[in-house]
Amino acid sequence: MTHGAHAAVLAQEAMEALNIRSGGVYVDCTFGRGGHSRLILERLGGDGRLLALDRDPEAVLAAGAIRDPRFTMLHGAFSGVAEALRGAGVTEVDGLLLDLGVSSPQLDDARRGFSFRGDAPLDMRMDPGQGISAAQWLATAEEADIRGVIRDYGEERFAKQIAAAIVAARARGPVDTTRKLAALVAEAVPAREPRQDPATRTFQALRIHVNQELEELSVVLPRCVALLNPGGRLVVISFHSLEDRIVKRFLRAESRADTLPARLPVRARDLPPPRMRLVGRARRPAASEVAANPRARSAVMRVAERTGAEAA
Repeated sequence: MTHGAHAAVLAQEAMEALNIRSGGVYVDCTFGRGGHSRLILERLGGDGRLLALDRDPEAVLAAGAIRDPRFTMLHGAFSGVAEALRGAGVTEVDGLLLDLGVSSPQLDDARRGFSFRGDAPLDMRMDPGQGISAAQWLATAEEADIRGVIRDYGEERFAKQIAAAIVAARARGPVDTTRKLAALVAEAVPAREPRQDPATRTFQALRIHVNQELEELSVVLPRCVALLNPGGRLVVISFHSLEDRIVKRFLRAESRADTLPARLPVRARDLPPPRMRLVGRARRPAASEVAANPRARSAVMRVAERTGAEAA
């Protein structure tokens, strides 16, 4: 996902999927530490342009290391990609890349509160200047809401027990650090999965909820399609089954012609053509990449290309 010590996942595969044109305009919607962005710049010609977007202020700061006149860094959530590009004078692009989820630097920096491996304030916001932290949400949320988030976003079968433990604990004092939450979950979970910390699913669920990750994804996908020139590519790398399901269903729907009721006297060739065309099948990292970067093991890449058809 990142440059240097943090490897961009499916890096070469993503570059091939983008089908980069020398003079094209491309968008890295999830800059992270710029691993994918640097590879895109290597393939662009002198007339090409790359715009990158990230809502994490530390990612924006890291982008200052790229001193290339073809590169523009923008700060904001990727759901606002159209507005951000418009502010930079861009309304059409030849490719967009979305590398979803949390980045390695966010996980590795204990101060951000994404990981249970250290002890830090329970924040989890990708942009600490926006919204409320995980600790603030846990302090006031109804037990049923906590249970629903952990169950739905973490796919945690012990969500009921964990939510009850959090509510009971906050009556004694705030659940405001990663270590406190991890200890609560460990006590509440009666059975453990091999090779996985019992807090993994709960931390994932809270992160997804605090950052509205699935909502952001659902909003950005149609906006990406609207930005693409004919022949332009949308490449999405997801790390969670819930994310991949949203991407898969969206691209599948966009790549099908409108369906009409059976027996309606309309020929298939007279139906409006779809706006997108699926490119290949879902790709996963090779075993060698997973061995070198275990965080790549759940990655799935899906690709679609914009046709010349307009929205109905």
